[in-house]
Amino acid sequence: MVRPAVTEIVAIDIGGTHARFALAEVANGRVLGLGEACTLRTADHASLEAAWEAFGASAGRPLPNAAAIAAAGPVEGDLLKLTNNPWVIRPSLIPGTLGAERHTLVNDFGAVAHAVAQLGDEHFTHLCGPDRPLPAEGVISVVGPGTGLGVAQLLRRGGGYQVVETEGGHIDFAPLDPIEDRILLELRRRHRRVSVERVASGPGLANLYEALAAIEGRDLACRDEKALWKAAMTGEDSLAAAAFDRFCLSLGAVAGDIALAQGAGAVAIAGGLGLRLAGRLPGSGFRDRFVAKGRFERRMDEIPVRIVTYAQPGLFGAAAAFAAEHGK
Repeated sequence: MVRPAVTEIVAIDIGGTHARFALAEVANGRVLGLGEACTLRTADHASLEAAWEAFGASAGRPLPNAAAIAAAGPVEGDLLKLTNNPWVIRPSLIPGTLGAERHTLVNDFGAVAHAVAQLGDEHFTHLCGPDRPLPAEGVISVVGPGTGLGVAQLLRRGGGYQVVETEGGHIDFAPLDPIEDRILLELRRRHRRVSVERVASGPGLANLYEALAAIEGRDLACRDEKALWKAAMTGEDSLAAAAFDRFCLSLGAVAGDIALAQGAGAVAIAGGLGLRLAGRLPGSGFRDRFVAKGRFERRMDEIPVRIVTYAQPGLFGAAAAFAAEHGK
């Protein structure tokens, strides 16, 4: 039996505040293993090249000449300007600056969808719908609340798969009850257009909290985002808890909308915030809003919704994207 040739690569997941690096092994279009992640603050390094060198120093060995890079922001064109990150990446110069003779460059949430495609079922937990693994055939909608709201489409067919990156987080926020009608009016005072990302994301909790405070004529007890999330999760602030309830309702509604629009047979909730809320979403209003699609309610109730629990889906997904591009 001939063993497949294994390629070692550097997997990189670049966000606004941190860049994560890890060594990975890939073969035959799949990720065989991912090493321990090294997290670097982007503010501490002038460029991707400088951070690459710092990772190489920490590894204590020459780095492989292949790289898989997931970047926060659009990955098209000759000059990439990352979201909330001062680094500038020129794809054509990557072979020279990093010494990476082969590389893959993918949007950060596209990478997450690649991770969903290749991770085993042990890296998912049940949220709602039938408690079964993600299907081996058909469309899976990947939705990820975090700094923004990531949305991608994963199509599995014939033992392979394709990832379609989208900007689904920027669809319009659609209020579904009188309170949300008033929330929308409040948000329109500050935003010319209110997308669903304004409510179903990490910063969205603060938007909901401030809108509810304005509706009730109350002062804000929490002004720091971390303190607000803590107060919402512990219930020590009733208004923060109410904002969290609205967050879960809105995330359920948009996940259901995306599933309908993409013709999905399953949904994966990913992103750092999705993992953080894995213990809270199943008991929230997420499921009620997910299935509340009128004539399609029965169909929606038959869609499995699972949460990605893998700790570094961006790194794993970057490696998976490289394997899918170069491994066949």
